[in-house]
Amino acid sequence: MDEYSTARSPVRTIADLARLAGVSPGTVSRALAGKSLVNAETRDRIQALAAEHSFRPNQMASRLRTQRTGVIGVVVPLGHERRQHLSDPFFMTMLGFLADRLTEDGYDLMLSRVIPDATDWLERIVDSGMMDGVLLIGQSDQFHTIERVARRYRPLVAWGSSNLPGQVHCAVGTDNIAGGRLAGERLIERGAKRIAFLGELRAPEIRQRCEGVAQAMAMAGIAKPPIQLDTHLASDIMEQEIAAHLDRVGGEIDGIAAASDVIALTTLRVLADRGLRVPGDLPVVGYDDLPLSSSAVPRITTVRQDIARGANEMVSALFRRIAGEDAPSVVMSPILVERDSA
Repeated sequence: MDEYSTARSPVRTIADLARLAGVSPGTVSRALAGKSLVNAETRDRIQALAAEHSFRPNQMASRLRTQRTGVIGVVVPLGHERRQHLSDPFFMTMLGFLADRLTEDGYDLMLSRVIPDATDWLERIVDSGMMDGVLLIGQSDQFHTIERVARRYRPLVAWGSSNLPGQVHCAVGTDNIAGGRLAGERLIERGAKRIAFLGELRAPEIRQRCEGVAQAMAMAGIAKPPIQLDTHLASDIMEQEIAAHLDRVGGEIDGIAAASDVIALTTLRVLADRGLRVPGDLPVVGYDDLPLSSSAVPRITTVRQDIARGANEMVSALFRRIAGEDAPSVVMSPILVERDSA
């Protein structure tokens, strides 16, 4: 067979590409993986040959050799809020940042929305063999389940600010108590003394935000705590709940701290339907600083969580844990973003 025929024969395996390049299969494998063990000139030549012949390494075989799947599970547990959807703006914002970072680092993403009816729901995920690690967007009311699994499964990182003494699992999040204080202090600066907190307290992050508002009121010498009004994050019932709350206690409150920007935005709409001005009649503070907060009318004063940084910290911590290293929890400081609603 002449040289031209050899060069144009199909390149289906690493061995085929190695013969064409005149190197060993191991060198080809390392070159295609971008390893620095292969000198730059040889690496570039092999990669160019691979591109010329439209050669793609067998990913399944590679993953069998390395015992890696190349997949990261991103899981949204909804124990406390079963009607909430993945289309929720917070989930979509966080998911976008996580997906960007994971794909840039060469990983695929497997997304799951989980209603944790069974006690072993997280064990089923981590023991499936389908992923190299798991990222949880929120802890919901599943703290003890996450702790139990984290004792034996290390490549697990959760979004949330819990960093309790003796805590096993790695969490990345914002100091929600401090964030609640910022919201409460802002409302008090606007003259509010009878503050309502719109949020449902089973999720630890929401409970901590309410505690922060209560702390701000106590520090200001306001004897009564905030009026806590259960408001779920599920969009299909949120507006009706807020409307019912305002019809019942509207005359008793002079400021609203919302557990999320989505709740704050819905509150603005309900107040507008009743002819109430924001912030003139009732100042409103949100939480998260999602993109919608700056496009609402009026623009929403809110407590900012750095979701982009949080997503990056989660992935970095997960990669360290996949590599067998330790990665401690990260608690970020919240920031008050002053706009028009309070």
